Parts: sequence; C-alpha cells; structure tokens
Amino acid sequence: MSRNAPRKGSLQFYPRKRASKFLPRVNYKFLSSDKPILGFIAYKVAMASMLIKDSTPDSLTKNKQITIPVTILETPPMKIFSARFYKYNLLTNEVILENPDKELKRVIKLPKQIKNKLDNIKPETYDNIRILAYSVVKKTSIKKKPDITEFALSGDVNTKLEFIKNNIGKEISATDILKDLNLVDVKGLTKGKGFSGPVKRFGISLKSHKSEKGVRNVGAIGSFNPSRVTFRTPMAGHLGMFTRTTYNKKVLESGKIQEKDINPSEGFRHFGKIKTDYIILQGSVPGSSKRQLLITVPLRPTKYQLKKKYEAGMLV
Repeated sequence: MSRNAPRKGSLQFYPRKRASKFLPRVNYKFLSSDKPILGFIAYKVAMASMLIKDSTPDSLTKNKQITIPVTILETPPMKIFSARFYKYNLLTNEVILENPDKELKRVIKLPKQIKNKLDNIKPETYDNIRILAYSVVKKTSIKKKPDITEFALSGDVNTKLEFIKNNIGKEISATDILKDLNLVDVKGLTKGKGFSGPVKRFGISLKSHKSEKGVRNVGAIGSFNPSRVTFRTPMAGHLGMFTRTTYNKKVLESGKIQEKDINPSEGFRHFGKIKTDYIILQGSVPGSSKRQLLITVPLRPTKYQLKKKYEAGMLV
C-alpha cells in the first residue's frame, strides 16, 4: 500500500530561476490610497532588535517592555523622470524631464532633445497617467547608479497631472509620502544561494543510506514513456534571487537622519551610515544588505496587524 504525502515544492513560484531585474513590476490596479504616490524605492540597511512598550489592546504583554525584531531601510529622495500617458491600457505618450541627472546615463539612453511638454497635454484625452521615477541614491553611501521604475498615482487624471507638474524635477521625500502610513508591502529579491541540489531546493527527503546513485537525489526522474523529464521533477538548479512580496509590515518609525541619528558610531555592518531618510519595519524583508526594495501601500491590510500599537522605543 502506497503512503500518501503532500507534493514536494510549490508550483506557484515556477520557473525557479534568477529574476530579470531587481525592482519587480507591481499591479497597481488593485492598490488604492490617499497618498499621491502608491510606492517608493528603499534600500535595506540591516536587521536589529528594538525595545518598545506594547500598548496593543487585549495583548498578553500590554503596558510591558518587549523586544521585537525590526528591519531598517534607507529611503533616499526620488525624482520624476517622465510622465506616461495611457489610453485603453496602452502607453500612447511620454513626456520626459528636460534636465535629468547625468547618473541616469548609466541606466537608460537619454534623448538629445525634448519635444513634448506638460503644458501641451490635454488630460481628458487619456485614461490614466503614471510616472517613471528614479532614486537619488548618490546621496547615500551605497552607489551612484540610480534605480528607476514605474509608479502609479492616486486620484483622477487631472489630479495626477497637477501633481506631476508641481513635482517634476524636484526631489520627493519619503517622509512626505509614507507619513501616517501604518502598514506597507515590501517587494524585492531574496538572497542568492547559487546552485543547489533538490533536497535544499525543493525540500525532498533523503533516501536510505544503502540506496544507489546518491542519497540526496530523487529516486526516479520520470517514466520510460513518455520519454522526457517533466518540469515537476525536483532537480538541481539555481536557488535564490527570486521576486517575493511580504505583506502588511508594521511601520514602527520613519524620519530624517538629520533630526534623529540612529546610526551606530561605526556604522551598520556591510552598509555604512544612513545619510538620508529612514524607515523601521517590524519583522524581516527579503534580500541582503544594500538590496533595492519597493515599498507600496498595503494590498490587503489585516485587522491583526492594524491593531498593534507600540510606543516609541530604542534600538538595542
């Protein structure tokens, strides 16, 4: 009699290969918020422990000092590179910033002449407007090459166009966008683990020590007919650098490093010192230090995360 067991490895994340880019695409269709921009670019600094006072209603540790794991992210300002105009979900027009930063040459090919201007745009002829924004990462101690991605805006077409006109060419601060935001979703790439076997990659069990042709292999990779190996067979291959999303991360603190310096005297390990804005989230997020991440408004906020209330604490 055969023994029943759950299948090994999730098919949800196929194909298991390295992501093509660091900042993933976001389906902003299902995101809504009163914030002008529905996302922001951040960089992972480090994980730490935070000593706080728990004031969550009906909590077992109410009014007590507790220590929780936190992740610190640096959020340098962003700039709008271009405004993208959509009609029937198709990109029909794009207005580019006249004097973009020279660091953008490392990422994209800049046009020599800018013909279109925002003043000539008629918003009623379009269904949606989005922006292509990049991080001013040269203000940090990480690198000079900026990261650029598309963001959705909140409001109607006229409101979006007015926001772009008021902010194009100017630095957009993370504290202004993420202010009063209790929960966020974090999207990014996991740590790269290189070439791994099927045991680590899919979690299959080890064979008997008396088995032939290896203990850390699958017993059979397929049948004689059809004579091929299906993609469901656990095989060795690449592991890590996968796009993942962590939902409903509690925002514990955000601010400017000039107002409150949270840097250790020697700086954070493998990162250095924070020089711009920062945000502290409860729990962990994917990626290693210096990894670029995408913070968005929550897709489906939960009551369990929203009811958590912590009074200001300190990193330990």
